[in-house]
Amino acid sequence: MNQIVAIVGRPNVGKSTIFNRLTESRKAIVDEASGVTRDRQYGEANWAGKHFSLVDTGGYVKGSEDVFEADIRKQVELAIEEANIILFVVDVMVGVTDLDERVADLLRKSGKEVLLVANKVDNHNRRLEIADFYSFGLGEIYPISGISGSGTGELLDKIVELLPDDLQEEEESDIPRIAIVGRPNVGKSSFLNALLGKERNIVNDIAGTTRDAVGTHYNAYGFDFMLTDTAGLRKKGKVDEDVEFYSVMRSVRAIENSDVCILMIEASEGMMSQDMNILHLIQKNKKGLVIMVNKWDLVPEKSSNTMKEFKAGIMKKLAPFNDIPLIFTSVTEKQRIHDVLEMAVKVFENRKKKIPTHQLNKKLLPIVQASPPPSVKGKQISIKFITMLPTYKPTFAFYCNHPKYIKEPYKRFVENRLRELFDFSGVPIQMFFRKK
Repeated sequence: MNQIVAIVGRPNVGKSTIFNRLTESRKAIVDEASGVTRDRQYGEANWAGKHFSLVDTGGYVKGSEDVFEADIRKQVELAIEEANIILFVVDVMVGVTDLDERVADLLRKSGKEVLLVANKVDNHNRRLEIADFYSFGLGEIYPISGISGSGTGELLDKIVELLPDDLQEEEESDIPRIAIVGRPNVGKSSFLNALLGKERNIVNDIAGTTRDAVGTHYNAYGFDFMLTDTAGLRKKGKVDEDVEFYSVMRSVRAIENSDVCILMIEASEGMMSQDMNILHLIQKNKKGLVIMVNKWDLVPEKSSNTMKEFKAGIMKKLAPFNDIPLIFTSVTEKQRIHDVLEMAVKVFENRKKKIPTHQLNKKLLPIVQASPPPSVKGKQISIKFITMLPTYKPTFAFYCNHPKYIKEPYKRFVENRLRELFDFSGVPIQMFFRKK
């Protein structure tokens, strides 16, 4: 299971630049305007064979100077509660500020693993200036430049050193663990309440009124599984809490602890950028997936083709992985909500499915041999043998003479044939091409 590493600090210290550097991406848009990274703030990083989820709190602080402290305090408290490791970023060009001092005070008292990161250390003189930050009493300082990348290797070495060595395959569970995920206010709690037949979670029109990832054992109508709602109950005094940041932290944890995710989207809005971010996180963690289109009853002027066109539009966005069940529901009208559960259980079974080696070589091997990969530099590529590896997530090894010449389009062709023959709907597949 991935560990969560959170990046905290006051505005404009370079949190998003560091996030981009550590995830080797440009997912977080770097801009001076407040809030520009709000819908792209988590990613997966890996170093020395260890993977972890990185959460960037940059872009969440909003408003004028007088509310900065309250916003940052909330984020640090949430990071302390949810993250395994906290990266506290400071700016060597500005030096120690009162706001830095307050953040450091919270982190010192937390007992969490904190790494103090001095950013914008672009030359030798600035390296000498980091000494002032020792006054925080947070131990060693990691001088880095988020822009050039200098020093990030040492920081990543320390992060993976602090991560647990338990890299075992996740435990195979008999009872499916199903997480309900999605943006605030798409109807996650209403869905759970409709299933349980009681007001398990308070539901109202304030987006994000739920805050805890709560597990519920669901045993009714022939179903038996653990349901996790990334919503949960929120105290009235915390209604002004930054919902998006909290929901991200909770969603990351819920996805990683699940077998199958039900991604709820709203029919009137379609697949938004935040939905795509959640979906990519599900895929990265190789979890099963069912997309639940809620509030379908509120779509006006439906024709016989409306559903078909809506589905085609979503599948285009999801390409190339679009072997994903899509179910149109109305939670308030209780339309097709049990279909969602049936499909989630089916996806769970697909994820556990084991295909015997003899079946793979009898059914799939003749197809790939009849349509071999294109030759490269005059070399003919020949796949000789296929086997399924003994992992919890569907993983296949293809043994061939020149694995390095097999390109993505051919891998997609093979994956599509696999799915047609053995039904892995809703489940990401891993394939490795190895030298025979």
